[in-house]
Amino acid sequence: MSQYDTPNAAMKDEMLTHGAIPRRIAAFVIDGVILVVLWLVLHTALLVFGVLTLGLGMPLLLLLPVVPPLYNWLGLVSSLSATPGQALLGLAVRRNDDMGPPGALAAAVWVGGFYLSLALSGLPLLLVLFSDRRRAAHDIVAGLAVVRSQALTPDGGFWNMAPGGPHRP
Repeated sequence: MSQYDTPNAAMKDEMLTHGAIPRRIAAFVIDGVILVVLWLVLHTALLVFGVLTLGLGMPLLLLLPVVPPLYNWLGLVSSLSATPGQALLGLAVRRNDDMGPPGALAAAVWVGGFYLSLALSGLPLLLVLFSDRRRAAHDIVAGLAVVRSQALTPDGGFWNMAPGGPHRP
C-alpha cells in the first residue's frame, strides 16, 4: 500500500491536482512558443548548412519533425520530470501509483499518446474533465499523472500556493 492509498486519497488527489487543468493549458502554450522558436532556429541553421555544403546537408532538414516529440520526451526524463513550460508553471509528470519520476519507456508512451491525441482532434484530452487526478487518455495509458510539484513536498510554500496545498489547516 502506497502513501496515496489512504482514506484521505480524495483530499490528496485534490491537493495534487488543484488548478492543474489551466496550468496544463498554459504550459502547452508556453511549450508551443518555445518549440516554434527552437524549430525556426534549427531550420535556419540546417538550411544554411545545406547551402554551405552545396545541398549535401539538405537531408538533415528531414530531422525537424522529430524535434517536438524529442523536446517533450527529454523534458519528462530530465530531473524536472516536466517540459520547460510545465516546470515553469509548477507542474511535474509523475507515475500515478507512487508519484515517482517517469521512466524512459513511460515517457515515450506518454509523448506518443499525446501526439496521437492531438492527431485525433484533441478529443482524448477532454478526459481530464472526468478522470481521477485530472488525467488525459495519454496519462492513463502511460500510467502517469500531471501534478503540482509543490504538492509533492508538503512542507514548502510557493509564491501562489499555501504550503501543502489549498486545503491544509
